[in-house]
Amino acid sequence: MENLILFDDKSLIEHLKPFTYTRPIGDLRVGILTIREKWEKMLQAKISFHTQFHLSDKYQCRIAGVNLLINSSIIPDSALVERIKQLPIYHALFDNDIIIAIKLDATASRLFLGGQMPDQLAVVDWKQPYTQVKRIWEIFSLNDAEIRKDFEMLTRGRKSQPLEAHNRLLGSSDDLFIEEGAKVDCSILNTKTGPIYIGKDAEVLEGSMLRGPLALCEHAATKMGTKIYGATTLGPHCKVGGELNNVVMFGYSNKGHDGFLGNAVIGEWCNLGADTNNSNLKNNYSEVKLWNYASEKLENSNLQFCGLFMGDHSKCGINTMFNTGTVVGVAANIFGAGFPPKFIPSFSWGGADGFATYLPEEAVDAAERMMSRRNIELTHEDEQLLRTVFEQSMKYRHWENNDDSNLNQKD
Repeated sequence: MENLILFDDKSLIEHLKPFTYTRPIGDLRVGILTIREKWEKMLQAKISFHTQFHLSDKYQCRIAGVNLLINSSIIPDSALVERIKQLPIYHALFDNDIIIAIKLDATASRLFLGGQMPDQLAVVDWKQPYTQVKRIWEIFSLNDAEIRKDFEMLTRGRKSQPLEAHNRLLGSSDDLFIEEGAKVDCSILNTKTGPIYIGKDAEVLEGSMLRGPLALCEHAATKMGTKIYGATTLGPHCKVGGELNNVVMFGYSNKGHDGFLGNAVIGEWCNLGADTNNSNLKNNYSEVKLWNYASEKLENSNLQFCGLFMGDHSKCGINTMFNTGTVVGVAANIFGAGFPPKFIPSFSWGGADGFATYLPEEAVDAAERMMSRRNIELTHEDEQLLRTVFEQSMKYRHWENNDDSNLNQKD
């Protein structure tokens, strides 16, 4: 197999913030796996990224003699993968003006990644339907279908660990898969509405009620009495309690106590204080608007159910209340009574009563302490990435410039 590179569609990066502040589009988790992990499994190869400049030290791009370059916002399926495998060199697979994949030599690859389309390129049209992540709410709205696809791929031809007798299973055991080292104690699992995947060394504590489609990834855990509705994904090392409905948590984040989280996407290294709740439905049942970094205003999601979006390393205190369609940036710290604004810029410190700037030195120090609890080091690349996001997000922290901005528009 040729060298594989996932390249970011530059037109989508702003639309997918705050999550693309700190990762390539291909490292978004939709379903059980990230987009990159899906491509790697289906193509049986390791993948590198061509992404934003400030991410390039952490996510380095490997260019070889022949390279297969794939749009990182596109989720693979079997028909698309087979067609991409058949691409000859100097051919590109297009859907109208969207480049799905292109195969090039080293020189032409560098030109393409630099923004120049190679000469004498043969165009192949792709007319079949496919899945592309274009907006942040699609991460949870696509999660049902993607859990089912990933479940089938990950469990095909394999045997699950047995569910111990002190648990109760509603539905077919064919739709339950428990990886080695996982523990499930005195809980109710319902696969009638979709499959349930319990990853390696994951733990389901007593009294949990789990309804598929659901994925607990490696080392994820539910606290006692947790209630989870599908389609929900808890990424590696996430810990949750309370009630969740159609939530995607990327990894290493905690919602350890009671409170409701619904139709939400939570990045990595986040912590939601006890009794944190988000609204996912407006009182008048109208469609939810949320902040879009591309247009720099509130835009309609065309969804009736839409909750919280929180970027990496953000935290909130106990009893925090988030309104429908709230977007929180990277390394924000939210606390206090009342509903905070629907858009909270990166490196914000405060809540409904106003914000100050969360200085990068303090945010880095907090990140180091949180990550060390999981025996993970905050690298120099991670620290520089956070400092770059601080600079990039400065224009949204209007209080730094005494600017009367429209960032906190009402929906």
